[in-house]
Amino acid sequence: MPLAPSSPLRYPGRMTDTLTIRRPDDWHLHLRDGAMLAAVLPETARHFARAIVMPNLVPPVVTGADARAYRDRILAALPAGTTFEPLMTLYLTEDTDPDDVAKAAQEGLVTAVKLYPAGATTNSASGVRDFARVRPVLEKMAEIGLTLCVHGEVTAPEVDIFDREAVFIDKVLDPIRRATPGLRVVLEHITTANGVNYVKAGGNDIAGTITPHHLIINRNAILVGGIHPHYYCLPVAKRETHRLALRNAATSGDANFFLGTDSAPHLTRLKEHASGCAGIFSASNTLSCLAEIFEQDAALDHLEAFTSLNGPAFYRLPPNRATVTLTRGDPVAYPENIDTADGPVTLFDPGFPLHWRVEV
Repeated sequence: MPLAPSSPLRYPGRMTDTLTIRRPDDWHLHLRDGAMLAAVLPETARHFARAIVMPNLVPPVVTGADARAYRDRILAALPAGTTFEPLMTLYLTEDTDPDDVAKAAQEGLVTAVKLYPAGATTNSASGVRDFARVRPVLEKMAEIGLTLCVHGEVTAPEVDIFDREAVFIDKVLDPIRRATPGLRVVLEHITTANGVNYVKAGGNDIAGTITPHHLIINRNAILVGGIHPHYYCLPVAKRETHRLALRNAATSGDANFFLGTDSAPHLTRLKEHASGCAGIFSASNTLSCLAEIFEQDAALDHLEAFTSLNGPAFYRLPPNRATVTLTRGDPVAYPENIDTADGPVTLFDPGFPLHWRVEV
């Protein structure tokens, strides 16, 4: 498969075959609803204690009442005996009520609000076109300390798809932050060196999430040797130089960066469709992928910060008390897909063996 090569291996000799870390959280997750929710939720809950749950359902999760109802459906779908906390978000629209947002936050019902530029990704048609119309919501969020999660891409047709993130940072995100002092922002699923550098220079009110697949693939994985739809996501993977910048940021231990899988399940037949869906499902094997990456970069001592400590610190939540243990041995055999009542969902294939197993 046409995957990007890993960064230059820097094995100084393997230091450990067992690694115990605080139980991780996922700070960007798609659970969908109905049959898909029932199928994919156990894959996340097996390894992760909490997750920021995306609100781009159809119809979207716009109000506090919507968030409460969706949270109830998630909790009802949890397997018996599973401990998992969904951290709910509201979908920002030009009609969002600042008072409803504040009430939902005060009640502990929502942890963040999600900004989708209209048309930027799956189920984003209800997103924002005129950013001036959401200013009252952003100002209220800055006042109460509620985090804005951002899908950082412009959608103007004249902007090349590989430049959408960089243009968004310059033309949309930076002006919003300058106009709204104190607004806490997570630039989600960063895909470029531009995003990495912006977060590094942005101070204490901004952080960035990075996905496992953007640490592993570059755009060649999608396009070389044919179209490979199971590596197509939005934001789309970029050049190798950008992938290496992401990898350096993730494995550095820098507190501004933490894990958001952006695990986004679609039925396999819809991924392989003539107009294939954007999204990569990675919930099942994320921790194995990350351990492999961090070991390759001689950075296993920073894995806990990236998966388990930096995110809670930014969101002003305590880290999890429970731990998980990973052991290194023979390659782990993950299934190619998981079954749902509507058909299979293909699991992300990193293109190299995964030697780290999560003990559950």
